[in-house]
Amino acid sequence: MNEISPKLQNQIAQFQQLQQQLQSVLQQKFRMEAQLREVQLTIDELGKSGEDAVIYRNVGSLLIKASDKASVLKEVEDDKETLEIRIKALDRQEKAMRDKYNSMQEQLSKALGQPAQADEN
Repeated sequence: MNEISPKLQNQIAQFQQLQQQLQSVLQQKFRMEAQLREVQLTIDELGKSGEDAVIYRNVGSLLIKASDKASVLKEVEDDKETLEIRIKALDRQEKAMRDKYNSMQEQLSKALGQPAQADEN
């Protein structure tokens, strides 16, 4: 079987594209999880600081003195909630893509006459 049918070539191309999309989702999720850890550390540090502590917030490339700790804490907690929602959405997207990836991998393995391999991602 030296020649692969155009239909099979198309399926292989779709599978490769799905691999790239899955990798992209995983990278996005990894970055967001890192941001979430950073935001949680910020919340922890704000909790340790006294009410009279001088706190600055990022505004573009500037640091501006915050008027009060509570407003900064609220803003950071809102950021945390947003990140958690985005991570959950990426989790759902990853699961759907992994299911499709495994299904396509099995189909391609059968079409190419190879035993299905365990998922290494």
